[in-house]
Amino acid sequence: MAHHTLKSDYHKLVQRLNRAPQGAPPSALLFDILRLLFSSREAGLVALLPLRPFDTQQASEIWKLPLAQTQTMLENLAERMLLVDIQQQDKTLYVLPPPMAGFFEFALMRVRGDIDQRLLSELFYQYLNVEEDFIRALFTGSDTQLGRIFVREDALSPDHSLEVLDYERASQIIRDSSHLAVGLCYCRHKMQHVGRACDAPLEICMTCSTAAAALVRHGYARPIDAMEGLDLLQKARDLNLVQFGENVQQGVNFICNCCKCCCDALLATRRFGLLHPVHSTNFLPRVDPALCRKCGACQAVCPVDAITCPESAKSPATGQTAVRINDNICLGCGLCVKMCRTGALKLAQRPKRQITPLNSTHRTILMALEKGKLQELIFDNQVLFSHRALAVLLGVVLRLPPIKQTLAKNQLCSRYFEKISQQFNPIPPRELR
Repeated sequence: MAHHTLKSDYHKLVQRLNRAPQGAPPSALLFDILRLLFSSREAGLVALLPLRPFDTQQASEIWKLPLAQTQTMLENLAERMLLVDIQQQDKTLYVLPPPMAGFFEFALMRVRGDIDQRLLSELFYQYLNVEEDFIRALFTGSDTQLGRIFVREDALSPDHSLEVLDYERASQIIRDSSHLAVGLCYCRHKMQHVGRACDAPLEICMTCSTAAAALVRHGYARPIDAMEGLDLLQKARDLNLVQFGENVQQGVNFICNCCKCCCDALLATRRFGLLHPVHSTNFLPRVDPALCRKCGACQAVCPVDAITCPESAKSPATGQTAVRINDNICLGCGLCVKMCRTGALKLAQRPKRQITPLNSTHRTILMALEKGKLQELIFDNQVLFSHRALAVLLGVVLRLPPIKQTLAKNQLCSRYFEKISQQFNPIPPRELR
């Protein structure tokens, strides 16, 4: 009986995770991971929590527990970064983060003895790097992605520098962040435990804004100022690491400095490049065959193997073959441009600019819409009773392009919507169409 209860609690938690735009496909490995991170009672309670931020009073009512007991439970979960606590002037809000970038990563952002990090790393490696379901679901399946690449600013020509917006510059994100911190790189820490790590630094990935404040508060990251953040950014560039950050214009929560051998995002791009698992920059490298010496430096540094040196297509000026760039998988990071010794590579504007969501609410709604989960977000337990939150969500929907508005309407008029609307609106469902 205890086994069935245990299984039921973790299945409920997995179902809760998969109500969000970024879910976690069920797997024996996933249940093993969750058992390491959550007790069975915690799994059952967390499974009841809403998608949107909530306070202690709301959790107490949902859990049907006394306020003091609820507060203790929430603080314990936040201390272990299974919940993110958001400090506001008059109260604390809590939210269940997604697995990635979220509580999977937080579990390895510091050395800790309360969980078996080696075993957890082995499970993560199998779930993320061997099985394909989670990583495919995380980085593909929608047009809007979790993360985006930042262009190397020192690879841009002076003319192009004027065309890069502030939110497209990693340096500007660092300068503008309300909070800034550095912690262990989850990807390399994981690979270290499974014997596959490279020699890139462990303590070089940065968190910003709300995430940084919570991680610092609970000892998972070290607070830094903008000057140290810029120094870390330059160190990463000197090591030819790629800057990968949250795909939003405002309130960016992380900037990782990634290598192609350990980083889950870059590994996913190498496996599923044609599905565009991360958003590229608004630039592409262009090669001048007359200057290309086919030295191979650009090919070696490319983090997603987008550059090849074919034996054909010789340059008429030099008799050398020029490199070829696969625009369909190129990230536009600019590493190849900085590595080129002859000036044969230059960055040029993409024909069509990438669209970056305004903030996390905008991105979440787009992802939910594209993955068919908008109704889960709109009719989340907490949102049902908050006119302000509902207004924000619907306001974003109404500002979508017409095609996506139609898609949203179709989702909201699903059978689920009709069932809910009958409870909260006397208008017959057919009239809502």
